Amino acid sequence: MKNTVLTLQKQKDEKNKITMLTAYDFSTARLIDEAGIEMILVGDSLGMTMLGYEDTLQVTMEDMIHHSRAVSRGVKDTFVVCDMPFMSYQVSVEDAVRNAGRLIKEGMANAVKLEGGVSVAPQIKAIVDASIPVCAHIGMTPQSVNAMGGFKVQGKGEDAAKRLIDDALAVEGAGAFMVVLECVPEKLATLITEKLSIPTIGIGAGAGCDGQVLVYQDMCNMFGGHQAKFVKHFGEIGEEMKKAFASYSKEVKAGSFPAKEHTYKIDDDVIEAAEEYCNKPEFINKVGNKTGEIELNIKKMLDSISR
Repeated sequence: MKNTVLTLQKQKDEKNKITMLTAYDFSTARLIDEAGIEMILVGDSLGMTMLGYEDTLQVTMEDMIHHSRAVSRGVKDTFVVCDMPFMSYQVSVEDAVRNAGRLIKEGMANAVKLEGGVSVAPQIKAIVDASIPVCAHIGMTPQSVNAMGGFKVQGKGEDAAKRLIDDALAVEGAGAFMVVLECVPEKLATLITEKLSIPTIGIGAGAGCDGQVLVYQDMCNMFGGHQAKFVKHFGEIGEEMKKAFASYSKEVKAGSFPAKEHTYKIDDDVIEAAEEYCNKPEFINKVGNKTGEIELNIKKMLDSISR
C-alpha cells in the first residue's frame, strides 16, 4: 500500500514508529522500497555521499531534480521526500513555491523538505497553500553550518531549547505535515514530539521521536572513518563491496573470469565461415585501410597539440 501523509499521520496517532532512509538512485530506492521502509529522503546530503563535496551548500536544484527522479522511478509504496537545496527557498516566498513545484513536477517527489523554523514559516505556508506537502527540519540544520560554527548539538541551553520549541510550533502552525529533529537532546526531542500533533523524525534526537532517519551509506558503513555518534552500523556493506571488487580484479587478471558458464556459444560452421571471411583479400585490405586512417588521425591530433 502506498504511504501518504495520511498513513504517516496515522502511524503517529497509533504510536507506530515511522522508518525513513536516504536514497539517491533507482537501484537503492527499489531495495529500500522492497524492504518495507515507509519513507525515502532524497537528501541534499547527496552532495557529500554522491558528488564528493565537503558539505551540502554546493548542491543545486538540478542535482536534486535529477536524483529525485531516479529515486521516484524505483519505488512503489515508499513516500519520497526531496530536500530543497541551499538558496532555493531562503530568498523569497515566490522562489520557495516555484522551486518546490519543480521538485514535485520534475523530480516526481511526493513532498519537499526545507530547513529552518520560525524564519521559514511564511515559505512553508505558501508551499502548503500550493498543495505541496512540506516536511520541516529544525535543530542542527546543515545548510546553516557556517552560521552555527560547525555541526553541533542544538537546544542544550534554556534559551536554545525554548527557541527549538517555538520553531517546532511555528512549522506545525504553517502547515508542515512532519518535522525532522537533528542533533537535539533526547529529552527535548521527546517533549517536542509530545507537544506536536504532526510526526517527528529523529536523527541524533533519541528514541522518543515518532520515527527515525539515517543516511543509508552511514548505516551500511560504506565509507568507514569518523561518523556521528548517532550512527549505528546495521551492516558492513563497504567491506563486502571492497572484497567483491578485489575478487573480481583477481579473477579477471588470472583469466578465470569469465568462465565457460558465463559465455555464449556459437555453432562451429558459423565461426568457420567467419574465419574464412577474415582471410579474404577484400577484408584484409579493408582492415589495412582502416588502420592507416587511424594512424593518420592520431598524427593530426598530435601535430595540433604540439602547435
